[in-house]
Amino acid sequence: MLKEQMARGEAALGLIVRAVRSPRIVPIAVASGHDFLFVDTQHGVFDLETVESIAAAAAPSGLAVLVRVGGSDDGDIGRLLDCGATGIVVPDVETAEQAAEAVRRCRFPPLGRRSVVGGGPLFGPGPKPGLSPAEAMAAADEATVVACMIESLTGLANLDEIAAVDGVDVIHVGCNDLAADMGIPGAYTDARIVEAISSVVEACRRRGRFAGLGGDRDPARQAGWAKAGVRFLTTHSDAGYLTEAARAKAADLRYRISADG
Repeated sequence: MLKEQMARGEAALGLIVRAVRSPRIVPIAVASGHDFLFVDTQHGVFDLETVESIAAAAAPSGLAVLVRVGGSDDGDIGRLLDCGATGIVVPDVETAEQAAEAVRRCRFPPLGRRSVVGGGPLFGPGPKPGLSPAEAMAAADEATVVACMIESLTGLANLDEIAAVDGVDVIHVGCNDLAADMGIPGAYTDARIVEAISSVVEACRRRGRFAGLGGDRDPARQAGWAKAGVRFLTTHSDAGYLTEAARAKAADLRYRISADG
C-alpha cells in the first residue's frame, strides 16, 4: 500500500498520465519502476469508464492509481473512488476549508461524508472479499490517499492550517503553478521555491503528513528533495517520457547515418 511505503521512509514515484487513455499504461508504469499512476483529469481528457479500466488493470499489480480532479468540490470524487481509484489529488488548495471539503468527499463517516456503495471493487467480489461493511469502509479509508496541492502564495500562507486538517495524507507542492504565481515561472532553483518546498517538508513533519513534489523534472533535484524528506514524487508525464525518448532515439539515428555517410 502506498501509505505504508511512504511511512517506511521510501520515496513513492508516480507517472503522470495525461496522453495515454488506456490500461496499457499500467504495465509500462510497472516495468519502469513506478509506484503509482497520477491520472490527470484536470489537464487531460478522461471519462469515468477509462479511469475505471485503468484502475481495474492496476489492481492485481498493486500499482496505486491516484486521480487529480478539478478541485475540492469536484462531484466525481466519490465515483472515481468507487470505481477503483486509490487516491484523489486536489489541485490549488488555498484554505483549510478546501482541504476539509476534499476529506469530506473522500472519507466515509464519521470523518467524511462519502456515500457507501453496495458493490464494486471494495464491497463486492474484489480485492478484499468477505469483509463486513464496517471492515470494508475502514480498509478503504486506510488505503485511500488524499493529497492537497499547494500551488499559490495563498496556499503557502495557509500551509500549516491545511496540513492540520484530519484526513489529509499528502501536501504536494505544484512547482509550476507556484512559481508562476510568484512571477518566476520555471525557476525551480530560485530561493523562494526552495524555501517553499522546505516549508512544506517541515509542516508535514510537524503534522504527520507526507510531503510531495511535482513540476520539477530534474532527477538530481528530485533525489535531493527525496533525501530531505519528500515522499511523494511525480517523475514525469507519459507524453514527456515519450517525447524525450523519441527525440533522443531519432537524434542518435540521424547522427549515425550522417557519420556512416
